[in-house]
Amino acid sequence: MTIAQICLLVACLVPMGCASLAKSRGFGKRRRDGGFDNHRPREWLARLDGWQARANAAQANSWEALPIFVAGLFVAHQHQVAQASVDALAVGFIAARLAYVGLYLADKPTLRSLLWSVGLLACVALFVVR
Repeated sequence: MTIAQICLLVACLVPMGCASLAKSRGFGKRRRDGGFDNHRPREWLARLDGWQARANAAQANSWEALPIFVAGLFVAHQHQVAQASVDALAVGFIAARLAYVGLYLADKPTLRSLLWSVGLLACVALFVVR
């Protein structure tokens, strides 16, 4: 398994990690006590606030970022880009995304947007690097 493939797996798991963080307040509580409502999970998540609401937003953004990363890896592979270059860009993307999630949870919007841009640039680079 290449480093880029490991990064792809991590990118696929990040949204689920964010979802777990968002739901963590409600696990272990009964639904009537404000705990997680698996019958209406989206309605329950929409009522969150604070860092857990931001974790849910980071989950959505992580799903949104995934397709361009997958496509970039596909295009780089199709153009037979050197594996070391693909690996480096994939690691850059993952590092930016993990930092992005941390900054989202910490409510640091300016730095978060900067890291979002870094991740996007890594994906664009996968399309154009030769």
